[in-house]
Amino acid sequence: MAADEGVRALRETLGAQVVMLPGEFGDRRVEDWSGLPSAVPLALVRPRDTAEVAAALALCTRHALPVVTQGGLTGLVGGANLRGDEVALSLDRMNRIVEIDAVSGTMTVEAGTPLQVVQEAASAAGFYFPLDLGARGSCSIGGNLATNAGGNRVIKYGMMRDQVLGLEAVLASGAVVGGLNKMIKNNSGYDLRHLLTGSEGTLAVITRAVLRLRPKPTATATAWCGLPDFAAVTTLLTRAQAGLAPGVSAFEVMWAGYHDTVLANLDTLRAPLASPHPFYVLLESVGTDPVRHGEAFEEFLGTMLEEGIVSDAALASSEAHAQAFWAIRDAPGEYQRFIPDHAAYDVSFSIAQVGEAAALCEARLRERWPGATILVYGHLGDGNIHIVVDVPGMPKHDHDDIDRIVYDVTREFHGSISAEHGIGVKKKHFLRQSRTEADVESMRAIKQALDPHGILNPGKIF
Repeated sequence: MAADEGVRALRETLGAQVVMLPGEFGDRRVEDWSGLPSAVPLALVRPRDTAEVAAALALCTRHALPVVTQGGLTGLVGGANLRGDEVALSLDRMNRIVEIDAVSGTMTVEAGTPLQVVQEAASAAGFYFPLDLGARGSCSIGGNLATNAGGNRVIKYGMMRDQVLGLEAVLASGAVVGGLNKMIKNNSGYDLRHLLTGSEGTLAVITRAVLRLRPKPTATATAWCGLPDFAAVTTLLTRAQAGLAPGVSAFEVMWAGYHDTVLANLDTLRAPLASPHPFYVLLESVGTDPVRHGEAFEEFLGTMLEEGIVSDAALASSEAHAQAFWAIRDAPGEYQRFIPDHAAYDVSFSIAQVGEAAALCEARLRERWPGATILVYGHLGDGNIHIVVDVPGMPKHDHDDIDRIVYDVTREFHGSISAEHGIGVKKKHFLRQSRTEADVESMRAIKQALDPHGILNPGKIF
């Protein structure tokens, strides 16, 4: 069989230490966190450098052997899952920090480096790497790039594509493209860095990247706010962006249904405010003046309370206090404890339409399933909300009817079916809810040009 010949060629060329057969990698996890089906790969390839990635891909192309690149396997849309006829390419051995350039404010890393390692190395060098998400200890930089990860601080620092200056990758042919550039300005033709960021392993395998570091904040102010309505939420966002000199680093909004449900089901959480409110906002601002920053933040919050934009607020008095606020917002990591069969959606709208879109979505869901648990929350500063639906008695992954309601509303408001998680397998049938036919055909043309034999992450996105 051609697949067997391809695996033998990989093994003979790269050796048994790099190319492992199923009996040799045992019960090693080979699927992401989506819970979608995944098969055992024909082989697990664990290259040690870019040259070995290039050799592996050239051989796979020659033998028409499909390849699925895997990072930390923390994705939520099945983007790294396997059908069973592919080779899994893991970059977990390529996990070195190559260089920190303090003058340029950059860090060069291999793609398998965990996000938390990058954050800690930046901090130790006196800098700040702002990308942050709950899977920080497991997810890899290559995966963050492949999915254009977002997280909690997009409002101030942007998505993952805004954190990278240079990018090295290997095409299906084995050709190495891109470069480890450190320039912020670089208009030398098509930008492969932006093309490959967010491509979910379908166009190339990212091997190294030059990351942009930021000045380390020395002051952080955090507040938990209760608000009377959604108009007050958007007003607070607008006023905070204009009135806080260093700007807003996080603006996390939670509808009352989310707040009340997670506090009722997770006994480690405590309500920051004594009375209930229709909406809650976790507001954070970072700066470089420890004394003045806290004073200005408190003054701003006082003004919002006086004007009735904020009904009540709790100001974090310590880092531990702030972490207690964040624990409420990070509660989705505990959903398996009380709604294990839930359906989850990661959508985005223009900020002005978020409230109306969320209300319509909830109304349609309630009309169909009056007893459902519906949780709405998200990163309002970038228009991204998460909608979680748990219908009693509905089996896990039997969510087609819920999908249609949520994605129909998304289409009606010209939103995106995927704000930060990617398309993978889970959302590919809904891609045209957010993209036109011409868009999709253009993407297919790019795929055909860079991966003409279709060996890279087949069956994903399209």
